[in-house]
Amino acid sequence: MNDDAVILEMLRSSRTIAVVGLSGKRLRPSHGVSAYMQRQGYRIVPVNPAETEVLGEKAFGTLREVPETIDMVNVFRTSDAVPGIVDEAIAKGARYLWLQEGVVHEAAAEKARAAGIKVVMDRCVLKEHQRLML
Repeated sequence: MNDDAVILEMLRSSRTIAVVGLSGKRLRPSHGVSAYMQRQGYRIVPVNPAETEVLGEKAFGTLREVPETIDMVNVFRTSDAVPGIVDEAIAKGARYLWLQEGVVHEAAAEKARAAGIKVVMDRCVLKEHQRLML
C-alpha cells in the first residue's frame, strides 16, 4: 500500500502534521524528522504527554486534545500503540496516517483504511519527502 502516488498525494495535500511521540530531545529521530518537515513548510503539532512544547509548538497529550484540523498523523511510537492512535485519528477526522520505519500494525492500518484514511507504513516521511519532492 506504500505506492508513490499515495505518498505524493499525502505529502502534497497535507499542511498540518500531528506527530505522535515527538520528543523535545534533539537527537531523537522524531525531533530531526519533524524539524525537517517544519522547514519544508508543514505545520507540526507535537503529541506527547511528556512534553509541553517542541519545535516552538505547544504539545498536546493526545490527538483528541488538538484543537485544530489535522491532515496527517505521523507516528513515532511502538507498533503496539498504533490501534489507540488509529482510534484517535479516526475521531479527529485525519485524512492520512503515516507509520514511521519499524512501525507496523496491519489490523490497525486496515481499520484506518476502512474509515477512509490513507495509510503509509514502515517508511520515513523525511526520506520519502526527499526522494519524491526535491
